[in-house]
Amino acid sequence: MKELLTNNTNGKHEMSHLYEDKIKNMGNAGRNGGEYYTPRPLIKTIVKVVAPTIGNKVYDGAVASAGFLAEAFEYLKTSKNLTTKDAETLQEKTFYGKEKKSLAYIIGTMNMILHGIEAPNIVHTNTLAENLADIQEKDRYDIILANPPFGGKERAEVQQNFPIKTGETAFLFLQHFIKILKARGRAGVVIKNTFLSNTDNASVSLRKLLLESCNLHTVLDLPGGTFAGAGVKTVVLFFEKGAPTRNVWFYQLNLERNLGKTNPLNENDLAEFVELQKTKADSENSWSVNVSDVDKTTFGLSVKNPHKKDETALRDPQEVLDEMQRLDLESSEILKVIGGLL
Repeated sequence: MKELLTNNTNGKHEMSHLYEDKIKNMGNAGRNGGEYYTPRPLIKTIVKVVAPTIGNKVYDGAVASAGFLAEAFEYLKTSKNLTTKDAETLQEKTFYGKEKKSLAYIIGTMNMILHGIEAPNIVHTNTLAENLADIQEKDRYDIILANPPFGGKERAEVQQNFPIKTGETAFLFLQHFIKILKARGRAGVVIKNTFLSNTDNASVSLRKLLLESCNLHTVLDLPGGTFAGAGVKTVVLFFEKGAPTRNVWFYQLNLERNLGKTNPLNENDLAEFVELQKTKADSENSWSVNVSDVDKTTFGLSVKNPHKKDETALRDPQEVLDEMQRLDLESSEILKVIGGLL
């Protein structure tokens, strides 16, 4: 009997890997598949930093293929020697999700089952159709892990559910996440990097809300190509609800190669970030910003590494003149050679 159970577990584990490879290929194919797949090394890193514990309620309101919930389950089931009660808690009272699209809902539910959650608490519904004013304490979660869709536009009637009106889907999700997070709850949310610096009213108001109601302690700036098939630049916001932000620690992931479908992100790429984030240490790729120094009219937090030389800085005038003279001489020599050939 024990051997049968072991074989069944191993078979399910193998199936989950095959299934996730299929989801990954859908994401790499672009079009609609891209919304289903967040790179697994990035998900693992976000889970490590947010560090859920058994007993926490973990939530993704834009669940798609349920990658965040599945990885949180893998993280938690190896976090300690599980008691029978722990195992029951993980199965029944830990993971929750919502998904609007029918295909994504099916993919996410199946992914959770293959990872070992027998009855996933994933609901087929439009998260953004829920009015924020209706969210009560019993509805809140300890942990939020999510990569909400960005670039989408929501109808005016959906926007009425939110105090900050905007058609940008990701901005509505961020309001939802802030509202539905418990006091002292922790979150890791992927969003476009333009969120940090856009000057439209919705962006400014949302940054103000985030900084004043949560401790935005860490921002991970990701390079282009992190999401195969999507050229958009993204950041990960790590925050805790209940106290205003005093300092924001930034980490800029600078790699010596270009990321893409054939050269994807891996966990080693993010190892320095995970280590430095524990102490919020300064390095060539990391720095801190005191919120008291942030412009209170825009609350702008654009990523600009103070340790990197500004590549657009003006050169010394004499250096420019010397360069022009050198180019003139080269041009003269080339013309002489051409003249000799004619």
